[in-house]
Amino acid sequence: MKQILTCDGGGIRGVFTLQLLRRIETLLREHYGRPSLVLADHYDFFAGTSTGAIIATCLCIGMSTEKILDFYISGARNMFSKASFGKRFILATYDSHPLTRQLKEVFVEDDGSLSLLSSKKLRKLLMVVTRNATTGSPWPLTNNPRAKYNNVDSPHCNLNVPLWQLVRASTAAPTFFPAETVPLGDQQYVFVDGAVTAYNNPALIAVTTAILPYYGICWPVGPEKIRLISMGTLRFASAAAKKTAEQLGWYHAAKNVPLALMDSSAMQQDMVCRTMGKCLYGASLDAEVGDMCSDDGLPKMFSYVRYNQSYRVRDIIDLEAKYGNKITMLDSIDIIPALMEIGREYAETHIRLEHLI
Repeated sequence: MKQILTCDGGGIRGVFTLQLLRRIETLLREHYGRPSLVLADHYDFFAGTSTGAIIATCLCIGMSTEKILDFYISGARNMFSKASFGKRFILATYDSHPLTRQLKEVFVEDDGSLSLLSSKKLRKLLMVVTRNATTGSPWPLTNNPRAKYNNVDSPHCNLNVPLWQLVRASTAAPTFFPAETVPLGDQQYVFVDGAVTAYNNPALIAVTTAILPYYGICWPVGPEKIRLISMGTLRFASAAAKKTAEQLGWYHAAKNVPLALMDSSAMQQDMVCRTMGKCLYGASLDAEVGDMCSDDGLPKMFSYVRYNQSYRVRDIIDLEAKYGNKITMLDSIDIIPALMEIGREYAETHIRLEHLI
């Protein structure tokens, strides 16, 4: 069976995702009797968007979840370094240089040179989702040598993109971090966070890439042949639920609509995966369709598991009382201990070995 692992975007909430991945790593180590097993030993294809791109790429080069979590915890304060006031007002809240330095330290070859998307250090297939702001289109880039734009004889070959830069581009969330300019051949492209595409949840684009002939991978389909594990983060009900219609003015829209659109897109991708795939586990999508885990009689192309945690307004009030009102933020390093605690509790309750193998 081919195994795919995908990771959503979500800023510092990636720490929650890492608690789930740590649980998966522990269960697989116990199952196979291999205490040093890493997820690159089990999974054949990693995909990620934004903070999920950092996690997926680190996993793909064989890092343990413990090392990736240390990358987040030890580097969080540097990652979220405030830009100068002028840049903060015009470009973005945070300076991209500290994050760039940290990514360059991780994605490097043994000889000290910077790793490219073609790097042999990538042990499995990798997909990083970005948005090319120059062309106005999503760019999910992979290291698949048979991909159309991975022709090594072309000056525009995507395999020549440095890994650090590709990941940085995927994390360039508008208003949070400045865009990343990437040269390909004689052209310059401006990239922003892949989370502003339809693929903040990259599960669907990853599995379709794996099975469609166009991409040259062509894995055989069927619920016993492909297992897709989709890692979400935390989803919070909109602050609109606390307000009356008269209170929902332009400020609320400017602040909350982009995140609401990303949440809606992630849920849409999730629903399509549950329709195309045999859903083994996932929370209820809504009161009408439920969790879609029952047999609907449709042919299934893969088996599918979705892990994520959603909170309604009354839950958020309880969380804020326990952890503080920053718990819903994407960029507060103060909530890391809370994210770790919530992630551990979720992982212990929901993740089972039978979902994974």
